Amino acid sequence: MTDIQVPQSNSKLAGMISSYYPSLTKSEQKVASIVLQQMEKVIYYSVTDLADAAEVGDATVLRFCRKIGLKGYQEFKLAIAKDLTVTSQEDENGNGKPTSLPMSIAQYTKNAIDETINFLDEAVLEKIIQLLDQAKSVHFFGVGTSGITALDAKNRFLRIGRRVDAIIDPHIQAMTAATLGHGDIVVGMSVSGSTKDTIDALELAKENGATVVAITFYARSPITKTADFVLISGGKESPLEGGSLAAKISQLFIIDILCTGLALRDKNFSLDMKQKTAQAVVGKIY
Repeated sequence: MTDIQVPQSNSKLAGMISSYYPSLTKSEQKVASIVLQQMEKVIYYSVTDLADAAEVGDATVLRFCRKIGLKGYQEFKLAIAKDLTVTSQEDENGNGKPTSLPMSIAQYTKNAIDETINFLDEAVLEKIIQLLDQAKSVHFFGVGTSGITALDAKNRFLRIGRRVDAIIDPHIQAMTAATLGHGDIVVGMSVSGSTKDTIDALELAKENGATVVAITFYARSPITKTADFVLISGGKESPLEGGSLAAKISQLFIIDILCTGLALRDKNFSLDMKQKTAQAVVGKIY
């Protein structure tokens, strides 16, 4: 790839990449060419996806980001998002009947659930449910919005009598991971698949013998390289949409499937626990 096809736009990032292009290595130029030609697709790529598209390694993509003056891959995607926002706003001002806001959001959320269903491998799902049922301990790891989902998971599992923990502090994640071993399960959640704190903790847990399950949007991303089992959720989001409701609902949908699958393995016990936990808080509601 020696020729650059720069998009005809006012993209600040495209201009910056073009100016740096001659100083990049041949491998980095491959990355630059892919970005310039497919910017609207790259915004939804994981670092591994972009590396595969350019036929280079992950490290080359990260070097490319630093070469053009950015700290890392997420800042690079944020720069793309800012550029594309202007184009998106211009498109919205064009011709055509606008869709109502509630209908638009509802459709986007429904699509995220449909994506999740299409992504799920039922054989893998059943294996994970079996492992959760037999595990010595289960920990959910997540930070930011995924941390909130981890707390929701703890709440759901507790109601059917399953003692699990949700850890959203990176330091506590690391210390917990160091104490785990065979028979323990860690479920790591990251929509981007590139959350460093979560991935570092999962790697440590795996080194100590724990089984690692990842819930992410990106089938090829750093978190999936660490995981023993992967569940793909729908609801892609750009850096400017971090914490989107659709992505969170997709995560919660998977948690609900896992929880319901566990409950069905011992219906009487699960029902008894639901009654006990409901009774425990009945006095706290008017």
